Amino acid sequence: MELGQLRALREVQARGSIAAAALALNVTASSVSQQISALQRAAGTALTYRQGRRTALTPAGLALSRAAVDVEIALARADAAVGAFRESTTETVAVAAFNSAALAFFGPLDQALRASGGPPVQLVDADVAQHEFAALAADFDVVIAHRLPNSAPWPATVHVTPLAHEPLDLAVGAGHGLATHKSVHPRELRGERWVSVRHGFPLEGAIEMIGTLAGEEVHVVHRINEFFVAASLVERGNCVALMPRYTVDRNAYPNLVLIPLQEPQLGREIDILTRPEALERAGVVQVIAALRLRMAALLAANAAVPADSVEPCPSP
Repeated sequence: MELGQLRALREVQARGSIAAAALALNVTASSVSQQISALQRAAGTALTYRQGRRTALTPAGLALSRAAVDVEIALARADAAVGAFRESTTETVAVAAFNSAALAFFGPLDQALRASGGPPVQLVDADVAQHEFAALAADFDVVIAHRLPNSAPWPATVHVTPLAHEPLDLAVGAGHGLATHKSVHPRELRGERWVSVRHGFPLEGAIEMIGTLAGEEVHVVHRINEFFVAASLVERGNCVALMPRYTVDRNAYPNLVLIPLQEPQLGREIDILTRPEALERAGVVQVIAALRLRMAALLAANAAVPADSVEPCPSP
């Protein structure tokens, strides 16, 4: 039995004829007749009969018509429940982010939502490979993800809200010989000791590219995936590394210096991934708005070096 068939039966009972029911439903009389015939076949018994010029319901038809009322009530309640869920800002919004984004976003996000009466959030850090971020949208309402600019786009199964393009800079300690430079060319990095990432992660290829441009194989002494761990090591030692420009908290690492690379131009795209239906929820929309405000604050606090201030390094 289909909802349209039950509605046709109810209208026939209420209006006394197939023609009047058709007019009320804004369909043709033949369409109503077909709906009633299909419903009778499903019920296995006659549901209507002729009573003079009127179409009346049999006892079975009356019983089914009354049951249809309960169906309509249940559907109306379901629609109301869905509407309330979509408009609610009290339902928890689950947010996942890669580790450096979690460090930059989670604290301010939770604080901002509490201050504004926004939805409660469940925050989870997710250290996954780039191709696994989209799948996280099945388990989380909001996913903060990153990808390299030349990599494949996110799949069509997720809605993408771009946050920012984040450059990757050279990171050195304040006492390092390059710390006062406004920019660095790869050839100035010959002989440096590198903090790289574990084998197979995208940043490894970027560091190897720097070595190629420098004319030598880079000397990797440590392999650390977490930027905040690498930052703690770099600012205290004589190693160098690549660091994201916006999501590393400079206040936490006062002796860390980030220097733009003249070449190659390295960076990553930071995006918010959601399932399209999640955007129907007011709470999810509010969380995304808060994340965009936080990203804007990070951009303002870590203004990129203007192109005209980048000075070419002397030839070796």
